[in-house]
Amino acid sequence: MDVVSKWHKLAKNHTSEGLHALLADDVQFHSPVVHTPQIGRDITHAYLSAAFVVLYNETFRYVREIVGSHSAMLEFELELDGIHVNGVDIMSWDDTGRIVDFKVMVRPLKAIDVVRNNMARVLEAMQQATAS
Repeated sequence: MDVVSKWHKLAKNHTSEGLHALLADDVQFHSPVVHTPQIGRDITHAYLSAAFVVLYNETFRYVREIVGSHSAMLEFELELDGIHVNGVDIMSWDDTGRIVDFKVMVRPLKAIDVVRNNMARVLEAMQQATAS
């Protein structure tokens, strides 16, 4: 069970196919712009699926990793709407290899604004698509 390898495969393919199975039922997602943790597989899946659309463009790359037995910190960089985005994905998983906690941190402030605006647009489109 190499959670980081599975995560990299999803990121490389820009797809959330297989993501649902990688998340624990009660996973907590910590957004750089939402003040409270979002709890549950469905909401976390929605946020991470939107991130695959918004962040994982042709400029996205992981530049550093710190990996332990049940956790990892993956630093990333990309350009979004002409803004340099630097951030980290911090994830923890249980003994079954399911992610139980996922935190995203983004810098600088201009990057947070551009990520927030793009994520809101994609999440709204996803909601409208499921409501139809």
